[in-house]
Amino acid sequence: MQEQWYFLDSGHHDAAINMALDESLLNWQSEGKIPPTLHFYGWSRPTLSVGQFQKVHKSINFDAIEDYNCQFVRRLTGGSAVLHDNELTYSIVISEEHPAIPASIQEAYYILSKGLAKGFKNLGIEVDYAVPDKRSSKERSAVCFEKAAFYEMIVNGKKLSGNAQTRKKGVLLQHGSIPMSLDTNMLYDLFQFPSEKIKQKKRNAFQDKAVTINQVTNKTHTFEMLKEAFTDGFKTGLNISLKPFKLTEEQWDEVHHLAKTKYSSAEWNYNRLLKESITNV
Repeated sequence: MQEQWYFLDSGHHDAAINMALDESLLNWQSEGKIPPTLHFYGWSRPTLSVGQFQKVHKSINFDAIEDYNCQFVRRLTGGSAVLHDNELTYSIVISEEHPAIPASIQEAYYILSKGLAKGFKNLGIEVDYAVPDKRSSKERSAVCFEKAAFYEMIVNGKKLSGNAQTRKKGVLLQHGSIPMSLDTNMLYDLFQFPSEKIKQKKRNAFQDKAVTINQVTNKTHTFEMLKEAFTDGFKTGLNISLKPFKLTEEQWDEVHHLAKTKYSSAEWNYNRLLKESITNV
């Protein structure tokens, strides 16, 4: 018998709401208020999200973020910076004690990514799982799509989706970016480089490291097309059924409060790690 999960399609919101929704789902799962939940969403404006522990003051070009009318937000999860624009974003919250969830972060990625693999197959894309060698797995980049982590989706050696995971309050939260297309000029303008020449070199090299759905298929996709493909993909890949979930007015109030007090705040997005680094000098 298939396990029934909740399915939340929250549509397109700003960065703070999207991140507050994911954290609220984690909290509700921890409190036993919801079963495992799959969440699909988009972004009302281009947004650069950074990992919870990523240092940003020397790597991010905040003038360019303003020039491009982008939003900036720090995620609850780790990892490098991701430009969210023309994409479907997913998240999953599930108890760490769930029998399908391994203790290993890498193995949990593998289990949950089965839904992604089936979704890509529904779009006519056969993907492989990334298995970095020891040397490349230790290399760091401020840009998420410059390198694939364990069991992320790749096509012909190029990264197709970016994912991040955290475990808090006994709950695993994994979310990820599934881009239809990507503006690489905008992406690399949002980072600081020693020179324009080095930035251009990095941007050119990016074409050999990452790819989008539209590029692979040579077709233009929509948010609705991806939502249909990956809804079926997660149901098939994880052997689950999905029950639509709508937030109550009280739950939305909780999300908006968290968005305002945390994910819209300079303290969370900019200042927290800067204070820590100054304290440690």
